[in-house]
Amino acid sequence: MTELLYLPDDDRTTQFSATVAEATDEYLVLDGTYFYPEGGGQPADRGVIEWEGGRATIGDVRKDHGDVHHVIGSLEGQLPAAGDGVEAEIDAERRHRLTRMHTAQHVVSRVVLDEYGATTAGNQVYPDRSRIDFEPASFDEPDLRRIEELSNDAIDRDLRVTKENRPRDAVEREVDEGRALLGLIPDSVDPLRVVQIEDFDTCPCGGTHVNSLGEIGRVRITDCSSKGDQVQRIEFELSEP
Repeated sequence: MTELLYLPDDDRTTQFSATVAEATDEYLVLDGTYFYPEGGGQPADRGVIEWEGGRATIGDVRKDHGDVHHVIGSLEGQLPAAGDGVEAEIDAERRHRLTRMHTAQHVVSRVVLDEYGATTAGNQVYPDRSRIDFEPASFDEPDLRRIEELSNDAIDRDLRVTKENRPRDAVEREVDEGRALLGLIPDSVDPLRVVQIEDFDTCPCGGTHVNSLGEIGRVRITDCSSKGDQVQRIEFELSEP
């Protein structure tokens, strides 16, 4: 089983050493990793893993029954053997963009829940843009401007963001109704990793996040469209902080 070294609160490490647990022509499994595997609306990290006599670019990262598969995009030299040491480097700029986007998604989702009572039905973050589906929702142009304004007001407060593991029963009591789809998280997952934005928001989430909202930049809503009965999709971008 691969240890997820970025949990619960080390979102910034992008260079690390590890030991190979398994190596195939398609992927590498390490004993521990800071690479983020795709999930929760956040894409997988990309980067490079090197060892004596070889090097692999990593184009995708996926969970597989407790292991993390670092999918090989290209390979130079021979594959490492189990037990070999490797040096890994994540694309730090891309990771930071995704980290900012993911925390911004939490901010926008909180604002919409508080102001319009709409829950987050789905989301997808990218390095340069993001989208969130809300229901039940029917936003007009003034609504979108208000969502943007209130999201940026929260960011301007530069609230502290903490990430920690908490007992599941406590999380179920603390998280506001409509803020998290706890029913989709298997009961066996306990404790839960929780992202707390001071007194503004509490949400269980395994993604990477900034340490304070001032790192995000400014939210700019770029589009809003219908995705079904009472479901609306908001798309947004971020300026540099």
